[in-house]
Amino acid sequence: QVQLVESGGGLVQAGGSLRLSCAASGLTFSRNNMGWFRQPPGKEREFVAGIRWRTDSTYYADSVKGRFTISRDNAKSSVDLLMNGLKPEDTAVYYCAADNALMMTTTARSFDFWGQGTQVTVSL
Repeated sequence: QVQLVESGGGLVQAGGSLRLSCAASGLTFSRNNMGWFRQPPGKEREFVAGIRWRTDSTYYADSVKGRFTISRDNAKSSVDLLMNGLKPEDTAVYYCAADNALMMTTTARSFDFWGQGTQVTVSL
């Protein structure tokens, strides 16, 4: 049974930082593209960042480029999202997702497995 468990969310002031972590089990982690998505209140889920299993190439939404960094540790079956320079518009539930396709995708429906989400709230 595949499980993705996110941690590290919380309340932070604008300009602050948070590190989200996702621990994976029940899948061959090193053969999965990993992504972070978020769903702001009243909005649809959107791609934030991704890292491809085959090349370790990273991908970012324009809104977070230069502020967020995704990384993975295959030995620990974990993927992190370091978020710096947080803004109120980053407030959302953040989800970790896994996809065993050869190519990286930024489309939520292409990901096979999802975590339960962790809340990130950025105050002024």
